[in-house]
Amino acid sequence: MERWAAVDRHLEALLPDDPRLEATLTASAAAGLPPHDVSPVQGRLLELLARLAGARRILEIGTLAGYSTLWLTRALAPDGHLVTLEADPRHAAVARESLARAGLTGAVELVEGPALATLPRLEGPFDLVFIDADKERSADYVAAAIRLSRPGTLIIADNVIRGGALLDAASDDPRVQGVRRLVDAVAAEPRLVAAGLQTVGVKGWDGMVLALVAG
Repeated sequence: MERWAAVDRHLEALLPDDPRLEATLTASAAAGLPPHDVSPVQGRLLELLARLAGARRILEIGTLAGYSTLWLTRALAPDGHLVTLEADPRHAAVARESLARAGLTGAVELVEGPALATLPRLEGPFDLVFIDADKERSADYVAAAIRLSRPGTLIIADNVIRGGALLDAASDDPRVQGVRRLVDAVAAEPRLVAAGLQTVGVKGWDGMVLALVAG
């Protein structure tokens, strides 16, 4: 894992110099929030995927301090819009400060409350949906994302591999069972064209499921 992290640090030479990103991580640590943000290299990947999707409307499920939010907004056109959902009031407060500091309060709408309660109030379609919230409900979030999508929408679900725990059908960890249900649900959904991607780096061994809404 030390070598994985070293490679990540080397690859950070490819990343933009955006002080808003580092300020968000600093604020998150100062507030005692869990270090569950995507890595800088993963954040850049999210930005690139959003650019490739031509995303003008983005939905993020799980804000934390707003680090991945900032990466995704880098891909938005000037008139683009991002909606991000956060259940924890303390996380939401730190994220609001980060968004204000970055000058993004006009481009980003932060909706506070449990996602399964706030998702039904949203109107689609969104061009890209990034799911990085409580893993127990991952399959429910995918179902909601499909409802808020259109043909061509890209859905990204993070932290699916979990150090290989995805393989453990007998796991008593509800997060593992949640991502297993997610994979099963995506595999069974005829409207999705999907692939899994394993990643290694400063966040250890994990990965994503990427799914394109085909129809």
